[in-house]
Amino acid sequence: MATGETSPELPFTRDADGSFVLDAVRLSRRFGWSAEELRELMRRGLVTSRVERGEGEDAGRWRLSVLCGNRRWQAVIAADGTVAEEQLEFVPSQGRRDHC
Repeated sequence: MATGETSPELPFTRDADGSFVLDAVRLSRRFGWSAEELRELMRRGLVTSRVERGEGEDAGRWRLSVLCGNRRWQAVIAADGTVAEEQLEFVPSQGRRDHC
């Protein structure tokens, strides 16, 4: 592997119920936080998530969204669990939310 390259991440996994499993370390890196910071925000109820199943030409794909304050991470997950698209964006505030 050349200097500056990162190894590819493992695909997202799903639990026995079919729900996606988001690792706190992996997700916290997307926001620029430590896993401990993310866990604390979750304990305080400041992190919300959403899963959307693709339909039509997007069948077999999923969009995962995680929102905290004015930051939203979204990823489109392919059928094999790999990330097809990913972005972190700032979104308009939806009322008062502390410290995200």
